[in-house]
Amino acid sequence: MTVLQATTETDQLLPEVAALIVEALGLDVAPGDIEPDGALYGDALGLDSIDILEMSLVISRRYGFELRSDGERNQVIFASLRSLCAHIAQQRTK
Repeated sequence: MTVLQATTETDQLLPEVAALIVEALGLDVAPGDIEPDGALYGDALGLDSIDILEMSLVISRRYGFELRSDGERNQVIFASLRSLCAHIAQQRTK
């Protein structure tokens, strides 16, 4: 996959993954209001480690790969919606 293909797929995943997060966590925010480069963890959306764990489970089931709660790269992967989508684009099997 080229960089351009990865960027395009990442951008295409943004609304889908935002909607998945809102639905899975029952957030009181529209998926389109989640800033692609804004922090997922902490103040921006108010997510905590339990929310990140729940997101990991839902994303793992939906896209066919395992996100581990103790993964070394979790801070990078879950830094923003865009970084999460980039990771999904690289790892997905579904």
